[in-house]
Amino acid sequence: MYAPNHQPLIQLAQDVINCNRCPRLRRYCEAVSLKKRRAFQDEPYWGKPVPSLGDPDAALFIIGLAPAAHGGNRTGRVFTGDDSGNFLANALHKAGFANQPTSTRRHDGLSLKKAYITALIHCAPPKNKPQPIEITRCRPFLIQELEWLKQVKAVLVLGQLAFTGYLETIKEIKMVSIQPRPKFAHGASYDLDPTLPRLFASYHPSRQNTQTRRLTGPMFHSVFQSIIKYLDGV
Repeated sequence: MYAPNHQPLIQLAQDVINCNRCPRLRRYCEAVSLKKRRAFQDEPYWGKPVPSLGDPDAALFIIGLAPAAHGGNRTGRVFTGDDSGNFLANALHKAGFANQPTSTRRHDGLSLKKAYITALIHCAPPKNKPQPIEITRCRPFLIQELEWLKQVKAVLVLGQLAFTGYLETIKEIKMVSIQPRPKFAHGASYDLDPTLPRLFASYHPSRQNTQTRRLTGPMFHSVFQSIIKYLDGV
């Protein structure tokens, strides 16, 4: 996934995979991998914490909530193997950040250019609802990524929880709260601090949001167009 000269990210990915800080999440992911969904009965499940994905020279840093029980927890790759993964991959492809519009399995050929995808937590939570302590336990991974990815100029958070989690992460890194505190809204963007990347917000591309059309393809693509204009200095 990463070139040998990006050893810190290689080691971080392995640290994520080996993490056992949250017993509740580990039990849940393992149980899901044993029970499986009927459509995937003949497939092996990953069933472990899911590492991040992307270009170590990324200009765009994307933060989701968590792997899906039958998406990332099944395939072993973030935003892969479910409708959310394909929705995101399609937007990334249209914006020029991905080489293909689908994200179906770990070795499907997907490659990101100038983009990096991570999550607040790296284990699938029951009912997609992580506990606050679980987000806190996983935060050191996010902090390390933000510190090691030196070319990031824009951060895209997917959903309210990711938005709040990112602000809490910045508070921990900077040792100070961002004031006035930004408010989450789809399509919103903020310059938090001269030393920080510009923050962009979108509804999460969950199946519930896309099927109810709370988030449509054009709505999602418009956020990426804003990001592109910002990165290009337009």
